[in-house]
Amino acid sequence: HTIELWPGGKLRYDMIATGPEQIAFMKKAGMPLSSPSHATYTEVTPMTRLSYRHSTDFIPGIEPYDVTHLIELFPSGDSVRMALSFDAMHDEQWTGMAVQGWGEELEKLARVLEKK
Repeated sequence: HTIELWPGGKLRYDMIATGPEQIAFMKKAGMPLSSPSHATYTEVTPMTRLSYRHSTDFIPGIEPYDVTHLIELFPSGDSVRMALSFDAMHDEQWTGMAVQGWGEELEKLARVLEKK
């Protein structure tokens, strides 16, 4: 819904479960299949670094908290290496799901880039 790509700028979007495993998990956890999400950019250094705080306010029974993400880009010849790090979540299961989710997103990005 919103992308304000500058320090202090907002990112607003809807997280939507689409895969069968995601849908099953969300239903079992009593969570909606779609939930509004928001983040605040904390650092925007073009072609080098992007950092933001993502509000984790969608987990039933867990007080909302922020997860900080950092994306770093390292150019090397004709390629770029990207490093992604983020805070651990409130427990190992949720941290593992976040890692899995990012893995899936990065695989999608790789497929898009391969087509170009």
